[in-house]
Amino acid sequence: MGQLGFFDVQNRLEEISQCGDPLERLNNRIEWDIFWPLLKKAFKKDRKSPAGRLPFDYLKMFKVVILQRLNTVSDEQMEFLLKDRLSYSRFAAFGVEEGIPDQKTIWLFKEHLREAGIIERLFALFENYLSEHGLQAQKGQIIDATIIEVPVQRNTREENERIKSGEKPAEWSAEPAKERQKDVEARWTEKHDKKYFGYKNHVNVDVKHKLIRKYGVTPANVHDSQVFEELLDPYNTKQSVWADSAYRSEENEDKLAGLQVKSQIHEKGYRNHPLSDFQGRLNTKKSKIRARVEHVFGFMANTMRSQMIRGIGLRRAEFKIGLMNLVYNLSRYEQIMRLAEA
Repeated sequence: MGQLGFFDVQNRLEEISQCGDPLERLNNRIEWDIFWPLLKKAFKKDRKSPAGRLPFDYLKMFKVVILQRLNTVSDEQMEFLLKDRLSYSRFAAFGVEEGIPDQKTIWLFKEHLREAGIIERLFALFENYLSEHGLQAQKGQIIDATIIEVPVQRNTREENERIKSGEKPAEWSAEPAKERQKDVEARWTEKHDKKYFGYKNHVNVDVKHKLIRKYGVTPANVHDSQVFEELLDPYNTKQSVWADSAYRSEENEDKLAGLQVKSQIHEKGYRNHPLSDFQGRLNTKKSKIRARVEHVFGFMANTMRSQMIRGIGLRRAEFKIGLMNLVYNLSRYEQIMRLAEA
């Protein structure tokens, strides 16, 4: 085999583009520089010495994290894919002559992002970007939640009881390695007669664009309705709210009435008081709008394979789920703009 030359790489990249590289479409659509000031601020620190290897460009590393979340792969797999796939290294702007970040570098970058607590600000920054590009929240809002599982903890019944009461088993202190692997903030919940362990991703999606406008992260046992008020978006052009019957309560109806927001929340049946035919037909009509949020969760589950995350504690869950919501919005924005030009 001959030695690979610069033009050979260029020709191969052109062939990848001709095949319709989705990463190239996403890369070309987003003005990535909008994230640079916030990333730079999060990583700002004085270099004590000019010795040692310079850090990788923050924006390139951020795009690596976006790639990783889009494909839900491990740090080790991400390193391999960056080295193996020209489309991946092109997306993150690493030339063939450059070094590729290893798995430890990728992990450390994400840890720094998490500790800096800027994922919410990055999400809000892109929300402003969407509005500036004509994609304001329109035609009402849909509120819903999905369960994000984490690896099940193998605790004793006594340990679980103490965790539920807000205590940490004292014996864990004698085993720091074991303690670090224990998630005491995730919780069990049940849905459709199946039990899940983890957290919830609560979202507000606008009806017209199916973009996530606001979100919240809680342990899985927190009832959907408890996060309802904080998810309401006062900037949507139409003040109507769609949600399933889990959100139906006198308290929420009063809140919406006080805010002059029209309730499109599904009617709820009760024991000995089932839904009337009229209420059933009304729910069916509402479902045609409310079902749009399922497209959001479907993309996350099927394309991003994000039903489960690996990490310990609520802070890490907030980071990973917040990043997941941002990546969805980036992908959805590219799709909206591409379809608008077709």
